[in-house]
Amino acid sequence: MTLLNFDLWTGRRVFVTGHMGFKGAWLCALLSRLGAETFGYGWDPRPRLLYRELDLKRHQSLEGNINDTAMLGAALTGFRPEVVLHLAAQSLVLPSYADPIGTFDTNVMGTARVLDAVRNIPSIRAVVVVTSDKVYRNNEWVWGYRETDPLGGKDPYSASKAAAEIVVHSMARSYFADAGAARIATARAGNVIGGGDWADHRLLPDAARAFSTEQPLPVRNPHSSRPWQHVLDPLAGYLMLAEQLLAQKPDPLGAWNFGPSADDVLSVREVADLFAGAWGGGVSWRAENDPSQAAREAGLLAIDSSLARKELGWLPRWKAKDAVTRTASWYRRNTAGESAVVLVDEDIRDFLDNRFKCADAGV
Repeated sequence: MTLLNFDLWTGRRVFVTGHMGFKGAWLCALLSRLGAETFGYGWDPRPRLLYRELDLKRHQSLEGNINDTAMLGAALTGFRPEVVLHLAAQSLVLPSYADPIGTFDTNVMGTARVLDAVRNIPSIRAVVVVTSDKVYRNNEWVWGYRETDPLGGKDPYSASKAAAEIVVHSMARSYFADAGAARIATARAGNVIGGGDWADHRLLPDAARAFSTEQPLPVRNPHSSRPWQHVLDPLAGYLMLAEQLLAQKPDPLGAWNFGPSADDVLSVREVADLFAGAWGGGVSWRAENDPSQAAREAGLLAIDSSLARKELGWLPRWKAKDAVTRTASWYRRNTAGESAVVLVDEDIRDFLDNRFKCADAGV
């Protein structure tokens, strides 16, 4: 299985928005391992962030609001990147109900401002805008959504990400259609997991917090199913997509799904059982009976990644069960005092060395 072109990323100048978030921190760590030069732009006020615990090489950063047009433009102009990976977002469903305006402002207008700034930076050749698997109009189908399926979103977060997709399509066709212009695509991934995510309202961070204090984990919607995958799998997909954009290869749709295979989707109950078992020590979880909250989240959601598999050669490297148990080990070891730097580096090394069998290829 072909993964990433190491030579292409060595010395490549990459601008990452949302670098202080969970996925952004892992992305910067992965790019650092590949030898890229990175500039992180974003702001995250949460007290504990994986990003602050990492020791990134060839990395600069600026804490700023994605909607601060002047600061964003100056950062892009000064760094002169070739690749932009836009991850800055309000990324949670439940908080979007509490602050819908802030969610739309960050996810929709923030995306528009990034692309507006990009069109004035001639060094930029490729832009990947990360949205979500929740951009689709969710009919609770048992099959995965394809990139051509209708967009939707019943909650503010999902709707904001669907709107961001429309913004990207419009900006790409309006300002980046000429030969030699930067190539732009969107990437849609499912529920990503991995060590170092400390966000509220996410199953595995909640589990790590509960189990580290020997408390039972309250679980919403235990029968819901999600496309769980280790964070490194979609991040590798984003970089493989950027490689294609740099090569000026055709992008028939401009949108790409990155998710596990249809037979590798787990229920919330199964993930909670796996995580508790891997943690050990007799920890447990309990169903949380809160119908008002349960109704606000999807019951069944999956995406079809056939396009990325066929056109990019991308496949998930770790099965969902491996991703869950590996994540449990990360949190347990970190709770016991092991450094996030060591644990992240170990996961990236194993991922790139492919020490686990590919989830789909069986090799």
